[in-house]
Amino acid sequence: MPPPCFRVLVGVKRVVDYAVKVRITPDHSGVDTANLKTSMNPFCELAVEAAVQLRERLGPERVPEIVAASVGPTACQETLRTALAMGVDRAVLVNTDAAPVSDSKAGSALQPEPLDVARTLAALQSRLQSNLILLGKQAIDDDSNQTGQLLAGILNWSQGTFLSKIEAEKEQDLLQVDREVDEGIERLRLRLPSVLTCDLRLNKPRYITLPNLMRAKTKPIETLSTSDLGVALRTYWQIVRVDEPPARRQVTMLKTVDELVAKLQQLGVLDRA
Repeated sequence: MPPPCFRVLVGVKRVVDYAVKVRITPDHSGVDTANLKTSMNPFCELAVEAAVQLRERLGPERVPEIVAASVGPTACQETLRTALAMGVDRAVLVNTDAAPVSDSKAGSALQPEPLDVARTLAALQSRLQSNLILLGKQAIDDDSNQTGQLLAGILNWSQGTFLSKIEAEKEQDLLQVDREVDEGIERLRLRLPSVLTCDLRLNKPRYITLPNLMRAKTKPIETLSTSDLGVALRTYWQIVRVDEPPARRQVTMLKTVDELVAKLQQLGVLDRA
């Protein structure tokens, strides 16, 4: 009997590049993203790298195909091409530019929320017949940290979150994973199908060479709509106001205890007597 195959689906998200300093819109309704550099969410890069490394360890017989998927506007195609350049085989964009929205006040440019992203990925999994889904543990724009857990719940699959290590057991449909918890490292054995979310210490994403990037630009990207997958976008919450973090107070460095005592006395915190 041949060993079980890992049919991998990797979710990736387009975000404002982590090195960009974002600014708040004048009306405090959100972040001003106009003309800002975007890139793949760093945690999603870890998920793509984990999928490619899994095939490098197990071989193409056990990992015959890796599909990257993104749920968002047309501009997400560039993020998917980054995944193609890293080594995934196919890319699928679920385009939300013209997606119908159940809440008329939200408008057509709705940013998909974690629950709808999870529902969309679940519908895509049904179409692709994937049995292993890799995601970043969170996105650096909204920091929701929800999509992976919601997806596992919708599919009723085993899940491993905040992973720092992934190992596939030979000749079996089992994974051994290490997840980072407050007390240290928790080790789990998971049976396929599974949803995994990747943390920072899992790996270091590979450098994308120019030839691979150029080849990725010529590869086709399959485009679907949310209606193709039977998913309707909804609004579950509303941003009331966004503000800049408070400015840090000025800090004075003191070299000796005597300077500290004098400063406290000057501030009236310490009695001079």
